[in-house]
Amino acid sequence: MKIAFFDSGIGGITVLHEAMKQLPREDFVFFADTLHVPYGTKSKADVKEYVKQSVETIREEEVKALVIACNTATSIAVSELRNTYDFPIIGMEPAVKPALEISRSAGKRVLVFATPLTLKQSKYTQLVSRIDDQRLVDSLPLPELVELCERLNFESQEVIDYFTEKLSSFDLNNYGTVVLGCTHYPFYKHVLRSILPNHIQIVDGSVGTVHRLAVILSEAGQLHADGNADTKFLCSSQNPDYIRKMEKALTFIQNHE
Repeated sequence: MKIAFFDSGIGGITVLHEAMKQLPREDFVFFADTLHVPYGTKSKADVKEYVKQSVETIREEEVKALVIACNTATSIAVSELRNTYDFPIIGMEPAVKPALEISRSAGKRVLVFATPLTLKQSKYTQLVSRIDDQRLVDSLPLPELVELCERLNFESQEVIDYFTEKLSSFDLNNYGTVVLGCTHYPFYKHVLRSILPNHIQIVDGSVGTVHRLAVILSEAGQLHADGNADTKFLCSSQNPDYIRKMEKALTFIQNHE
């Protein structure tokens, strides 16, 4: 049986890539809801319905676990999904806690990049209020970045100008970490490293999410398959051009560690 990954588009491929590194003897299926990408600018009700439809399709693949490789979809739908399906469902949330630990020890602040919808959800605001007792966390919505990513626009001058403009109002000397709170955003780590001051660490939730997946499968006795990290790509639009796009995105992230 395969491990499934789900996102609205190619962003979750960054989490799939981490799983290939941590679990190289598993096989995977990746499903993108290309009919409705991006999620981060849509209504909560619409996103919940899109996720339900997508997971029904994914279930037909006879998966042993599902990673909701999308912070927005996790915040909106993961609880309901866990009450509906009998296989493990692992969600994601912005890696604010580890970033806060790093920044606090250095006397610095945390800057969270995320989609507008993620930042508006109670799951995110409750997370921050629970752990940020010194009010060190600031949030920055980047609604256009998903669309740039979906065009495979990973390193153009347009991308550099976009980040430069969005960060222009921040004194980056005050920050110790930047949190990539959307799975599309790690495609831009290499660009951010060239823009951000050297002392800022970039944090995303992929490593912790895949580690949690591995623990759950190990406890269920479902690890150590005889696979070779083979991946089947699927999308809701059934567009072969998008399948090729996903393959190109995976190659890009593999070449830009």
